Amino acid sequence: MSTRRTRPAPRPPEGTPPRTELARQARAVLADAVRIAHWAAGAAAPGSAAPLATQALERAATALELSPAQVRAGWDRARLAGLIELHGDTARPGWRLRAWDRDDSAVLRGWVALFDAWSLVHAAPEGIEAGAVAEAVEAVPQVLSLLQLSAGPVAVPALLDLLAQRIAELQEERCEVPYGAGRPAAESAPTTTARPAPAPHRSADLDALLLDWALEGLAAVGALTLGKGHATLTPLGNWAVWVKLEQICVAAQSPAGNIEQSAADMLLGCARLSPGPARAEYRAWLAARTVGSAVAELLAVARGQDALLRGLAFEALRVVGAPAEPEVRAVVAHPSLRPYALLWLAEYEGADPDDAQEILSREEATWLWVDTAAAVADHGETGLLVRHLDSAVQGTVPALLDEVRAVGHPRTVQVLVALAAAHPDPALAKAVRRAAFQVHTGGA
Repeated sequence: MSTRRTRPAPRPPEGTPPRTELARQARAVLADAVRIAHWAAGAAAPGSAAPLATQALERAATALELSPAQVRAGWDRARLAGLIELHGDTARPGWRLRAWDRDDSAVLRGWVALFDAWSLVHAAPEGIEAGAVAEAVEAVPQVLSLLQLSAGPVAVPALLDLLAQRIAELQEERCEVPYGAGRPAAESAPTTTARPAPAPHRSADLDALLLDWALEGLAAVGALTLGKGHATLTPLGNWAVWVKLEQICVAAQSPAGNIEQSAADMLLGCARLSPGPARAEYRAWLAARTVGSAVAELLAVARGQDALLRGLAFEALRVVGAPAEPEVRAVVAHPSLRPYALLWLAEYEGADPDDAQEILSREEATWLWVDTAAAVADHGETGLLVRHLDSAVQGTVPALLDEVRAVGHPRTVQVLVALAAAHPDPALAKAVRRAAFQVHTGGA
């Protein structure tokens, strides 16, 4: 059985290392984060939306023979890369941590999540207006594109010129003309016939400071190296920028021998099949097992941290039908499974699939939206994540962000960072990034 592609898979630029080597480099970048994640998972370490608690920080520093600063940095990286997830006051291993030593695709996805969150990893300089920082973040993809196209070192002055130019373009696109800057109100009011005055000249020193911050942040996540007066993308950074430009999935899965595979591998193998062939594959897999063992295995996968597998597991359970009903009803109390189980039961009892969503509470629907977005961010294409906004029950993006922040899904930060990186609307992307930062730091 094979899948059809709409176009051949693009080949990475010449000289790009094989995926095994890229994964090795990503593991090296996240080595401390992985150690801290294993420690946190083994110690059931208390945590919160804010940084690691002081007591746990001291215990981790002692156990791992790292400085408190190294532990704090590794803790943040582990969370942003999906290596650990916080459930209440307990840190649990993310699905990537369990797959870390054997799955290069999971490693690369984790590193890309960290790459997307570089502005959270490296704190912005103090005393700079938040709007100026947001503009720099929005302009950085242009800088990365130049570095990727140059295929070698690029002088910092050239990067600075490009950053300043892109920021000016962003301001012009938004018509952000701050009337009255440094002038009396009577003088600053525009007439009905006058054209808007140009925005005041932006400080070159400010742009240089923001560029230094961005380059240091990207270097901190292993995307580039800094030399004397120049910057160069690392092989990881070059590959990641190419992936972003091509808008392809980081790791493509194809079905092969799914009947003999575990539930998790079977579901991953079916992930890119259309609904009809996927159901046929589910039936073949189920036919080779007793119903009880198959349902138990599917629900065990659904309890894991991979949101894509959670959704696919319940699709496979729909094929099982009535024999799965008692087990599905029993997991309604499980927070991460509740929305899926309620929808399964509603459809099982005869509800139209398009109307079944109405049985979910607002909070349950929001949790399901975040979980689905996590699946798209991990396994899907950029455009799918942007279009996923339309499926939210909230009428506006601000309302969605407010409720997403409150719902407490462990993947909230990563979902918001990925959505901000993908969305073409700069103003909306800025609002989503702000929400991600607030969740990451525990702010309101």
